[in-house]
Amino acid sequence: MHQELLTYLKQITQEEQAILSGNHDVQKELYTSKKDFVIDSQKLLEKGQLIEIRPHTRFIHFPRHRHNYVEMVYMCNGSTTHIINDNETITLKEGDLLFLNQNVTQEILPASETDIAVNFIILPEFFTHSITMIERENVLRDFIISTLSEDASMSSYLHFPASSIIPVQNLVENMIWTLIHTRSNTDTINQITMGLLFLNLSMFADIINQGNPKQYEQNTVFSILNYIDTHYKSGTLTAISDELNQPAYYISRLLKKHTGFNFKELLQQRKLQQASYLLSNTSLSVESIMDAIGYDNSSYFYRKFKERYDYSPKEYRIASKESGSKK
Repeated sequence: MHQELLTYLKQITQEEQAILSGNHDVQKELYTSKKDFVIDSQKLLEKGQLIEIRPHTRFIHFPRHRHNYVEMVYMCNGSTTHIINDNETITLKEGDLLFLNQNVTQEILPASETDIAVNFIILPEFFTHSITMIERENVLRDFIISTLSEDASMSSYLHFPASSIIPVQNLVENMIWTLIHTRSNTDTINQITMGLLFLNLSMFADIINQGNPKQYEQNTVFSILNYIDTHYKSGTLTAISDELNQPAYYISRLLKKHTGFNFKELLQQRKLQQASYLLSNTSLSVESIMDAIGYDNSSYFYRKFKERYDYSPKEYRIASKESGSKK
């Protein structure tokens, strides 16, 4: 991390000074006005703010709690140990990212003076603009986004061991710098930066939650979704089963459990998502698009496309152009 930022973040806060002076309890009134320890965004964000940062409180055991917002933790220096949902332990090392949604419970073991982490307090609506930057839908991106929502069905957190991914480091540090040096258009700058962060992280789906063996099912699902995203034209259940050394019935059952869809349904979704992108952004003929996504039965393609988008491919292209011309 850039030394200027690290020096700023290493400063002892008033809360930490009170702890060092003998106050051994977290000052819950700084975080919530409720009986249950649910950290309240209204305590941490000024009115109208969508995102803010707060250095993690060191020198004390931070008790079990939840948030009524999405939290992103970035490990700037040293390490911190987090107990997730009472039974999963994650140690964040320098450069790691941890996304937590509103369902997750978190407990944090004491950090030393050199263990510097930054907590991003993010309201869900902040992600709206970031998501629109990702032009092409894909099942993996949709799943990552659903994990950030309050009703995520599979995972309540995403852990990225991202210390070796330089673009990720740069983007997160840009957001920290922008939030420290508050100026006009800060939200817009950070929404765009978050969109770029998602784009970069989606290329490294294979590292999500990989450090936690208790997340084996989730890790396997991420691997399958990543395979579907990159092999939608000719990918097969047999091929991914062989790659993961798991029987086909296990793959489909796992996907159904965690996404609500089996392999064939997700593969078809991805093909249709790519078709919609090509119809909106290229002048390729429908026949060429069918070939590009791996369909050779035109009547089947037309029927499935209309079921998903309520338009025929031709109508969808026209509607997309009209929508674009109004922007």
